[in-house]
Amino acid sequence: MDRFGLAAIVLGALVVFLALIALGWYSRKRRQRGIAAPQQPPAHLGAVFGEFPGFYVATTLANDRFNRVAVHGLGFRAKSTVVVAEAGIVVPIAGQPDIFIPRGDIALVDRATWTIDRVVETDGLTMIAWALADTEVESYFRAENSEAFLAAAKSLALSPTERDSK
Repeated sequence: MDRFGLAAIVLGALVVFLALIALGWYSRKRRQRGIAAPQQPPAHLGAVFGEFPGFYVATTLANDRFNRVAVHGLGFRAKSTVVVAEAGIVVPIAGQPDIFIPRGDIALVDRATWTIDRVVETDGLTMIAWALADTEVESYFRAENSEAFLAAAKSLALSPTERDSK
């Protein structure tokens, strides 16, 4: 077999591989079309507890860190300056509508070491478990000042008593 034939086989295999990746991604989005879109931030957020530059890493279905949410702009990692305010958390992602996590929908804020496609040093991620309409999800962030971000976000989480009465 000459070089041209070998190159054609490799190129063909690469095209098939990329097509399968695209098919998998679009199949995931189709399966998740029932997941509600995140709310838009309200006009007035109340007191702002801090703005935290860093990365939005991923959103997954709750307790399933390998099951990425791919719909409504939640599917891709991006730089972001997360705003923690009295009304909730705003996650601006370039090219996507801002994501708003209302204070009343936040169930838990904790540390994490890994999620889909990202492993960092121990407790290097901040995980926010929240209700996206009737779907429980977990969003992961890597803030430059992770201690301050964790403290600000934890101040918004509902206590178990508040969650039970919701």
